[in-house]
Amino acid sequence: MVTGLIFMEHGTQKILGFPAPPEKGMPELLSLSGIGGVMELVGGLLIVFDFLTRPVAFLLAGEMAVAYWMFHAPRSLYPVLNGGDASILYCFVFLLIFFAEPGAWSVDGSRGDRRPI
Repeated sequence: MVTGLIFMEHGTQKILGFPAPPEKGMPELLSLSGIGGVMELVGGLLIVFDFLTRPVAFLLAGEMAVAYWMFHAPRSLYPVLNGGDASILYCFVFLLIFFAEPGAWSVDGSRGDRRPI
């Protein structure tokens, strides 16, 4: 739940300018950053409620891998220098969520959605 809430904050910043607008200004909705913001906001909300968790987590892991390799890695090989450590962590957390079963309190778990992929 906390991962989803914190991830949503990245989306609200890009899409709604809350809690503060991005340093480079608000992105166009159909730009790469705008689509990423929508994925972060909606995907984070779905992760919070543990609804459609596995497909959403897979898509968000991919988004974070793309974010790292397109925007952070070209700056430096080292994540602490290129600012991409959060992208790497989110990528692997979402992969963990993808491979784990739904939680006991999840919407997916309450529907009996514990089948393999």
